Amino acid sequence: MEVKGCRSELEVFRRLTIETVSRRDSVSVKCSPSSQILQMSTPRSIPLTHSIPTKREFRASSAPLIPNPFPELCSPTHSPVLTGSFSGRDPPSNSSTHVLRVFGDATHSRSVLVTSGTTAHDVCRMLAQNAHCTDEESWALIEHHSALGLERCLEDHELVVQVQSSWPVESDTKLIFRKNYAKYEFFKKPVLFFPEHMISDSTDVTKGMTSSELVQNMVKSGSCPEIQGFLHMREGGKKSWKKLYFVLRRSGLYCSNKGQSKEPRHLQFVGDLEDLNVFTVFNGRKLYGAPGEHVFCIKASKDRFRCQDLKLMCADSEQSRTCWITAFRLFKHGKQLQCNYQLSQSSARLHKPSRQDSKYADREESMVAMDFSGKSGGRVIQNPHEAQNAEQEEGHNWRKREALRHSLPTNGHGSHLSAVHRVQPWFHGGVSRTEAQRLLEEQGQVDGMFLIRDSQLHAQCFVLSLCYKLKTKHYLIIPLEQGDKQYYTMDDGVTLFTDLLQLVEFHQINRGILPVCLKHPCTCIAI
Repeated sequence: MEVKGCRSELEVFRRLTIETVSRRDSVSVKCSPSSQILQMSTPRSIPLTHSIPTKREFRASSAPLIPNPFPELCSPTHSPVLTGSFSGRDPPSNSSTHVLRVFGDATHSRSVLVTSGTTAHDVCRMLAQNAHCTDEESWALIEHHSALGLERCLEDHELVVQVQSSWPVESDTKLIFRKNYAKYEFFKKPVLFFPEHMISDSTDVTKGMTSSELVQNMVKSGSCPEIQGFLHMREGGKKSWKKLYFVLRRSGLYCSNKGQSKEPRHLQFVGDLEDLNVFTVFNGRKLYGAPGEHVFCIKASKDRFRCQDLKLMCADSEQSRTCWITAFRLFKHGKQLQCNYQLSQSSARLHKPSRQDSKYADREESMVAMDFSGKSGGRVIQNPHEAQNAEQEEGHNWRKREALRHSLPTNGHGSHLSAVHRVQPWFHGGVSRTEAQRLLEEQGQVDGMFLIRDSQLHAQCFVLSLCYKLKTKHYLIIPLEQGDKQYYTMDDGVTLFTDLLQLVEFHQINRGILPVCLKHPCTCIAI
């Protein structure tokens, strides 16, 4: 009896469920516009599950598309430059993450998290901000191959992960974060980088071209002149050097097998610019038996880093080597270098230094010699000899004021004043003369770059190493006692300074016996 009762109750429940669904279908059909042609049928099964759009699909379908208000700031479709990769947004989903190790000097390094689209400019900007460095546009990323003696400054638009992927697996290659004042200096002073005797018009071999015209034509019209001159060359696998006449064109590098002839039948193809990278060579005499110190090399991008894959060149002077290396960069990258330069300048304007930091900027262009000795006010001194005498007299008066100020009681801080130079970025302690020249060459060797070091020949003396016209000059700074006071001088006591900091500050405004004012300190930081 109990089983029959349960079955009857189940049949009643099933019948009621079917009737309820049938009524619902009937109501929906009557409300539908096409209810006249639809007929009642057996109950339809109602799905128990339905798809719920994901959060990403809901945003894509519900949120309206907002046009980009700044389309000109977006990177081109096929451009290697990733604009604003450090804007704080997440990297693209198709880009993998890599750990990049960058060295500040021989012992200190820092690990940086980058993506496959991170450029050298992005890495330099991030490292400069983390190290609280000024003038971000002067910093560069250097590709350093210690065993081969090769160095190359990465262009700002180059992808660091792509560059690193070309290195040998077991090698001592590394990236160095370093100052390079000469990276875009040829835009400002092309005369120093392109001697006119090395430039010729490609359309008219008898017509010369100035260095300013070379840069302007390259940037504006894209036309390329020719860079020409003699170089010593050693090909991979050989030990002998041969002096040949080379011609650099947009189509590639050529050497003449008949003197200085540039006829097509006498020119031999050496390499294509699109496939070549140019490196500076250090220790060229020791490593490769070069006939001089001004060595550079070219290497195909697809070739491995081996001695037999290098084409070594040796120039007669540093100016000649700088001209060839800069021409390789300019011919290969063209307008991209101008875009990089403009980007660095705009970045520098966004992070303008304080007034205290920039008080010496443009001082030579904005200052003139004046005479205030008369009663009618000041007058501009036109005679250069009179202006030089006024500068020397100003130096004497400045020295007297500073000596009087520092002759006052110092409450026992005299030792601190005498050693204040040791914490300055331009002081490099006991580095040798050769090491000082190497440091200045590595950071660009532009006019006004300097450092101060201890003298290795004279006790208690210092040496000012200064760059001028791609050469390094050394000036001895000697201590001098007058009364019970000790001063420093570079001109046999004509101008005296109580410490090296005053000497540097004075020559940042006045040349004195120097060929140029002190502008760029040669610095090394531990990142």
